[in-house]
Amino acid sequence: MPPVGVTVSLVAVMQKFPTAETVTPSPGQKPRMMPDSAKVPTASVTWTNAEPDTLMERVLAPANLKRAYQRVVSNKGAPGADGMTVADLAGYVKQYWPTLKVRLLAGEYHPQAVRAVEIPKPQGGTRQLGIPSVVDRLIQQALLQQLTPIFDPSFSDCSYGFRPGRSAHQAVETARAHVAAGHRWCVELDLEKFFDRVNHDILMACLQRRVEDRRVLRLIRRYLEAGVMSGGIVSQRQEGTPQGGPLSPLLSNILLDELDRELERRGHCFVRYADDANIYVRSQRAGKRVLESVECFLKQRLKLTVNRRKSRVARAWECDFLGYGMSWHQRPRLRVAATSLSRLRDRLAELLRGARSHRVANTIVRINPVLRGWAGYFKLSQSKRPFEKLDSWVRHKLRCAIWRQWKQPSTRARNLMRLGLSEERACRSASNGRGPWWNSGASHMNQALPKKLWDQLGLVSILDTINRLSRIT
Repeated sequence: MPPVGVTVSLVAVMQKFPTAETVTPSPGQKPRMMPDSAKVPTASVTWTNAEPDTLMERVLAPANLKRAYQRVVSNKGAPGADGMTVADLAGYVKQYWPTLKVRLLAGEYHPQAVRAVEIPKPQGGTRQLGIPSVVDRLIQQALLQQLTPIFDPSFSDCSYGFRPGRSAHQAVETARAHVAAGHRWCVELDLEKFFDRVNHDILMACLQRRVEDRRVLRLIRRYLEAGVMSGGIVSQRQEGTPQGGPLSPLLSNILLDELDRELERRGHCFVRYADDANIYVRSQRAGKRVLESVECFLKQRLKLTVNRRKSRVARAWECDFLGYGMSWHQRPRLRVAATSLSRLRDRLAELLRGARSHRVANTIVRINPVLRGWAGYFKLSQSKRPFEKLDSWVRHKLRCAIWRQWKQPSTRARNLMRLGLSEERACRSASNGRGPWWNSGASHMNQALPKKLWDQLGLVSILDTINRLSRIT
């Protein structure tokens, strides 16, 4: 936190935020921030300085800062090492922005350490995220908005990750086009701990080719070298760019653009999304040769290591890319990868665990966002059978929870009759001695709780959602 009482010979650069409440602290006292539940207003700024003529001044321009503030607040996100939330940001900026601006313009600002967080990886193991403070996220976002127009136009057309106007769907379609054109062997590249192994000197050299403002370069270097706080202990970092900050994806693209240019120079067909890269060739022999030469390039030029256990040369339909697979046909058909289906089942099983102790409506509300988001991402899949099975499995799990809720045979018979079954069949089904999973998949429960009833209750159907999205597009 900047020292209190510093006199700044500037007109106030930030107007007061209408709902922010901050009490000026005495020296050494932490300022009292507004509660997390308070409404965070839109930041407004007034500036009296001249028109920006350097990159750092453009970063700190009012319109740029306003956009950055709105983006950070809308993203929400967890607090950094200092514990400040996005709801606290308005009050803090209102009080301390003049001091922060002076330090940034003078090249004297030092970022706080990032907070280390471990998250599970889809293939097993964990990945470490580094969550910057909300103030540093604001500054990084402002940097990102000015650096993107400088670097993004020069990136390869085969790069799709974290770029404006580009998406994972476009990357998957490009991969399919390469296979349809006859490049039916795939070189899967897996960079070992890429975000932890980024060489700072090489990355800064790439930045210096396009950025002349030394204050910006110095600030980015300090973000790269900011310590990592884990368990209350801050450790220094000599390499890597931790995932979690707004600037990290752009920095990774700047570094890996060197790989893109090398592959283009060699005339390869490839697709890259962040650190996931697939190269498509016409034969297995060519694939092995490409894997060896690319590994050598990455090691010598970028100081990056290829994970040989996860990198391979295989038929294109044996390789997954961004959760999708494809068929062996001359014009391949996209499908959902088996690992993606397995992860969704695991996620839904976790959300449905203990569903019998909750109202069915509440359970549906809890799982619907997952189903809707999954259907939106995999809408390109041309194989519908997996979606039918998933929808059926979800309804089966929900019927099982309801059967358990009914508990007693008399309650089950009474509810089955209410749902339209005859008295004789309801009584026979309620006392058949079978377990909950068998009964929830049997004809009496399917008749009592059919798909149209679940539709009326608002349960998202993956197949129906994808079919609707396909008609729209």
